Amino acid sequence: MALLDHLGISVIDIERGRQQFHPVLEALGYTLGTDAPHGISWDNGDETELIIFERRADADDMPHRHGDPGWQHLAFAVGSRDEVDRLHAIAVSAGWTPVRDPKAYPRFNERYYASFVEDDSGIRIEFMHNPPRESAGG
Repeated sequence: MALLDHLGISVIDIERGRQQFHPVLEALGYTLGTDAPHGISWDNGDETELIIFERRADADDMPHRHGDPGWQHLAFAVGSRDEVDRLHAIAVSAGWTPVRDPKAYPRFNERYYASFVEDDSGIRIEFMHNPPRESAGG
């Protein structure tokens, strides 16, 4: 099975992107990799790399709108509801806009707990905890 190697995301302002992404990715265990004027990367050891790029010069400066073709959201699975709460607070402190505060989502299943935030470029991420049925206690 092929695994996700890297994800490239264009942002309106690369410095603002750094301010918003760095605290969140660091809290998720990613470390800063390449730091260049037009692209910044974070990696998770030998696993997935996330890269933000400054938008092309001929692109408009309108944020992505959730529901438009293209980006929907990226979900980070974490180990507990407390971790969802902690990451949500870190993201909001870094300037991400809360879309949905941490809460249970029984429409998915009785164990699903998540929050959603969006950056200035309209990039939406989810922090979620969905333990297997047999270990639903956390």
